[in-house]
Amino acid sequence: MAKQILTAPDGPPSDVERIKRESNNLRGTLKEVFQDRLTAGIPEDDNRLMKHHGSYLQDDRDVRNERQKQKLEPAYQFMLRVRAPGGVVTPEQWLVLDDLADRNAGGKIKLTTRQSFQFHGILKWNMKETIQEVNRVLLTTLAACGDVNRNVMCNPNPYQSEIHAQVYEWASYLSEYLLPKTRAYHEIWLDEERVAGTPAFEEEEPLYGPTYLPRKFKIGIAVPPSNDIDVFSQDLGLIAIVENHKLIGFNIAIGGGMGMTHGDKLTYPQIAKVIGFCKPDQIVELAEKTISIQRDYGNRSVRKNARFKYTIDRLGLENIKEELENRLGWKLEEAKPYHFEHNGDRYGWVEGIDGNWHFTLFVENGKVADFPDYKLKTGLREIAKIHTGDFRLTPNQNLVIANVSSQNKTKIIELMDQYGLSDGKHFSALRRNSMACVALPTCGLAFADSERYLPSLIDKIEEIVDENGLRDEEITIRMTGCPNGCARPALAEIAFMGKAPGKYNMYLGAAFDGSRLNKLYRENIGEEEILSELRVLLSRYAKERVDGEHFGDFVIRVGIIKETTDGTNFHD
Repeated sequence: MAKQILTAPDGPPSDVERIKRESNNLRGTLKEVFQDRLTAGIPEDDNRLMKHHGSYLQDDRDVRNERQKQKLEPAYQFMLRVRAPGGVVTPEQWLVLDDLADRNAGGKIKLTTRQSFQFHGILKWNMKETIQEVNRVLLTTLAACGDVNRNVMCNPNPYQSEIHAQVYEWASYLSEYLLPKTRAYHEIWLDEERVAGTPAFEEEEPLYGPTYLPRKFKIGIAVPPSNDIDVFSQDLGLIAIVENHKLIGFNIAIGGGMGMTHGDKLTYPQIAKVIGFCKPDQIVELAEKTISIQRDYGNRSVRKNARFKYTIDRLGLENIKEELENRLGWKLEEAKPYHFEHNGDRYGWVEGIDGNWHFTLFVENGKVADFPDYKLKTGLREIAKIHTGDFRLTPNQNLVIANVSSQNKTKIIELMDQYGLSDGKHFSALRRNSMACVALPTCGLAFADSERYLPSLIDKIEEIVDENGLRDEEITIRMTGCPNGCARPALAEIAFMGKAPGKYNMYLGAAFDGSRLNKLYRENIGEEEILSELRVLLSRYAKERVDGEHFGDFVIRVGIIKETTDGTNFHD
């Protein structure tokens, strides 16, 4: 049989490809437009480029119509994302981010589902100062968004401190190694002078090339038995294989992705497929060559079909694997056995093998702020002032106060008590396993609320949970304002994707360990119907489940959701 010749799809490049090609290596006119004080916004071409610098232009949609009536421009503001490979930052870095939130972002920090920080509401004239302060403490916003490799995730695993240290080092190295090489970011935001006699067009992007990737690319490293990073949602997922307490390598999974478009059957969530195993010192080359395949063969014509999962589906998994091995010059080994148990967090104090302590704090939907009856942000600031270890952002939007010395533990407990910081154990298991994207009012893609609605919806679902004796039953529940999948809803046992204001598509049946997608159960329903459906479903679950059976498995076993033959679920 003749070897298939791999090709990119036919069709003219999208307008975004033009913008990148003409951008002078991501410079565009950003330097000039951020000096323009006549408008709080920026042109769309420059906004497309801003993603590669870690930011999106947004506006407050709650006041959009009123401002329009008053013939005012939208209430423009910027979202800024800070990369933190593996979600690890020092107390000193935390304090700077805390201060920036107070000064420029309405006093709020968002912990993202990819272990990054997000600020919302930054005004145009405060952007440069904010980015400079982020970089002053050795963090960056470069490539936190855009058509490049994003923040590399890894399991914050406090149970295996030694393994986490190794995995974190690889995540950090990959994240840094795969950054764009253009100096545009440093020139625009950090006042770096271009070397005399070096025209921008002579700059090289050895991996990305002049038009970067067709779409974003995501990498994550999971350490079994925890799949908290949802490794099968990644374009490139690395599953750490540990034998005799030693990291021997990684299973390689490719082609995951959560995004889709309502009503478009050519778009869909998908879980990554395991294609082999490699040793630790091979993963940098493996990541680089995998990205190069997506660079060369991804869809640059239709952005909705530009993610790596669609490239694999179009060209075939085996063909992609063969191409990868050809580019590597060596073959992957057979995948090693592994076992995942859950994709959630474990709360409270845990002692590491090195004698240090780790405390996982529940942060609902990742929102770090001071509330009228809960001074979360202030409490964390006071802890950061005395903490000598690090902070770790979990992929479920929670926070680990990590590497607390025995001497410091008592002081930190006193501050936790003073500010009422909870490990989450007094919340229902459903709430502890919840996650939501930002959505309205700042996200331009959202059809419905998410972050500011899910907590109140869970209040009402908890009544049903309590009626059925399920308060301590672990069930994952996630909500997004649109189908782009930022909170990985397709991997939740119960999920809601925004369809219109107050209306959601409801999905059921994902695996508790993150290895199976859920499936559409009800379309375009509001709160009353959601609660009505869950009242029946949770009652049946309480009465008919078998010992140890998770909710996602139950709805498939009893026929509420039909599992597809390949186990991925989602589409028929």
